[in-house]
Formats: sequence, structure tokens, C-alpha cells
Amino acid sequence: MKQPIRLKDNGQINVVLHTKNEQKQPKTRENRPHSWPNSAEHIVLKSIERELEGLIGLEEMKKMIREIYAWIFINRKREASGLKSGKQVLHMMFKGNPGTGKTTAARMIGKLFHEMKVLSKGHLIEAERADLVGEYIGHTAQKTRDLIKKAMGGILFIDEAYSLGRGGEKDFGKEAIDTLVKHMEDKQNDFILILAGYPREMNHFFTLNPGLESRFPFIFDFPDYRPEQLMEIAEIMAKEKEYQFSSEAKIKLREHFTHKTNKTSAPFSNGRYVRNIIEKAMRAHAVRVLAENEYNYTELMTIRGEDLSFS
Repeated sequence: MKQPIRLKDNGQINVVLHTKNEQKQPKTRENRPHSWPNSAEHIVLKSIERELEGLIGLEEMKKMIREIYAWIFINRKREASGLKSGKQVLHMMFKGNPGTGKTTAARMIGKLFHEMKVLSKGHLIEAERADLVGEYIGHTAQKTRDLIKKAMGGILFIDEAYSLGRGGEKDFGKEAIDTLVKHMEDKQNDFILILAGYPREMNHFFTLNPGLESRFPFIFDFPDYRPEQLMEIAEIMAKEKEYQFSSEAKIKLREHFTHKTNKTSAPFSNGRYVRNIIEKAMRAHAVRVLAENEYNYTELMTIRGEDLSFS
């Protein structure tokens, strides 16, 4: 009976011996490892992994991007071996409240898909209802086609997409939807369409347009951030601007985020809310340091509890 062989990290072959009484563990889906090979062939993957580390949460999206990378890589190997290669539709839908990273994720996907050679340019064209809907018959279709043309080789990101379906059958928003659907089919491998908006409104939007949702094979929920994630975002934002929080400020921030996420009645803008707090704290910090006349390195970069206010 042949002994199984394994390849060591240094490239040498290692024969693995099994005793008669040793039972092999079956390679099920649950216990099969999914470690990425460390090879010069996967230099793009290393870049992708670094980018994904910057995304807070969004584990399903990270998993999807890794799956697409693996699919593209293996598809090229299949093609080189004379096997059939194919293409996949990559249009997406993002459902989430403001400040949950939808636009940031769309921009990152464009960049990563460009590195993976899925998109020729990888740029992001942002649009809303006013950019698509015209004032007279035929105007909407032309405006929509122009935007799609600008997005070729990249991503067309339409925020608050549900607004296109608010006016009923006679509204020009329906013309925009029809034009988008046609180009999603005709040019499905030349650009990626991402529709985004509030979860409830997006769900209602697709009940008004039967068959539209099925054209988006990737649907991602962008949940509100948890307190610990908001804290992580705050520290990243502060670090980017070369600030740091004192221990007291960290405690104050964490308590506030816990309180804020527990309030379900008031609207909450997630990452945008954090950014507003940081910028407000930076201004308060500047006033305090100026008044104290202390300009040493530590004071110039440390946001203290007294610099934070949440009104």
C-alpha cells in the first residue's frame, strides 16, 4: 500500500506513515483546511488581504471576495489545461443604514477587482436618482446610458436606489430601471452595478419590480456597528490623523457607544457619527491645549475625556 506524501514548507517531500490501528480523519467540508498557498503567483492575494483587514466587520463580503479570487485563479488554470472557463455575473445589492461602510466597500471592491483583472479600470461612479432621472420622455434613458458609459470597466454605485421606484408606473424612475436592467444583461462583464439603500426600503423596492432581485447574485447586509466595532473605528480614525485617546477618553467613548447603540428610537449614522465625534473632539482639544499653553508632543496628540462631548 502506498504511503501518502506531504510537501514540507521547504519544498522537500515528506512520507507520512500510518500504523494499522490509526484511523484517518475523513476530509469533510467542516474539517478541510482553507489556508492560502504562499507563492509568488498569489502576490495579488496578499494585497487583497491587506485591504480587507481595513474593513470592520463585513465577514460575508470578505468571504465573497476571497471566493471570487479563488474562482478566477482556478479558472485560468482550467483554461491552461484545455478545460472550459466561464464568467460570472457580479452585480450586487447592499442593504444597510447610513455610515455602515457601503460606499467604502464599493470603492474597495472596484480596486480589488481591478487588481484581480475582473475590471479593466476599477473606478467608482457614484449616482443617485437625480443623476439618472430626466425631465421628459427619453431624457432618463439617455442620462442613464451616459452614466453606464462612464462606469465601463468599473462600478456604478447607486445609493438610495429604492427612490427610482417611488413614483409608480408613470414616473421616469421606471425608465431608469428598465435601462439599467437592459445594460446589466448586455454588458454584464464590462461593469458592475451596485444598488444600495436602507434595508426596509430596498426590500419594498424589489417587491415593486418582480425579477429584478434575481439579477443580483450577491446581496449583502451592512448591519449597524456594535459598540466594540465603533470603538475600533474611532481609534483607526484618530490614528490616521495622528491622535490618540487617553484611558479616560476610551472609557467615556465606549460607554457612550454602548448607550447609543441601545437606543433604538433615534436615528444613528454609525461610522459618520463616529467621524463627527472625532472631529468635534479635535477642535475641543485644540482650544484646551491652546489655553493650557502646553505644546509638548504627547499633549499635541492626546484627546482626553474632557475633549469629548456628545450633545
